[in-house]
Amino acid sequence: MLIVPDNQRWKRFTISGVVFIVLMLMIKFNSTIGTTMDAIFQSLFTSQRLENIGWFHALMTLISFLASPKLDLLWVLIIAIVLWLKNYRIPAVWAICTILGGDVLGTIVKHFVKRARPAQHLVTDDGYSFPSGHTLGLFLVAGILFLVVIPIIQRAAVRTICQLLLIFAIFFLAVSRVYLYAHWPVDTLAAMLLAYAWLQVAEWLYVAWAPNFREMKVFSNSIY
Repeated sequence: MLIVPDNQRWKRFTISGVVFIVLMLMIKFNSTIGTTMDAIFQSLFTSQRLENIGWFHALMTLISFLASPKLDLLWVLIIAIVLWLKNYRIPAVWAICTILGGDVLGTIVKHFVKRARPAQHLVTDDGYSFPSGHTLGLFLVAGILFLVVIPIIQRAAVRTICQLLLIFAIFFLAVSRVYLYAHWPVDTLAAMLLAYAWLQVAEWLYVAWAPNFREMKVFSNSIY
């Protein structure tokens, strides 16, 4: 089984979930701590000096585009198709359900908090700001790759390189969303916490239900 039982999963879910809820309530009720955190970290990534570096602006724009919510769904669909063709049918279905479930959670939270985006945001970045949909989606894509794709790779060195690239991708995406004034810094942090907490639930569901899926004809020979 690619995702195995883990007695520590509920602890990770509790910690990430509680921290997320604290941040969410801070933003919902306009806590001074939350706005101060945003102001400090936003100043680090939106300085005039960075805006004058052409290649940096181009890189931030490209990363943000590649990790848009619609493209996140596309990446997971491609991952699921490859997994299905390789006879990892149960992981393929799990991957699609995981990204869709995360998007639903993110949408619910956005409409609960109703946080406005930074005043300088682009017209294309509409909707509410908390949490960052880009960051949430890419974190889930990375989580899916970590859990059901990278373990299939036989060479340890390649696995390590892929893991490092995914970590860097998430970091630079979070920076890009703040740099482009699409989100406040806390929005991206909260998105990662929400995605991580949801992944713990998705992993638990996989462990609980994957054996039952094998009883269905279409999944009877699936590797899981």
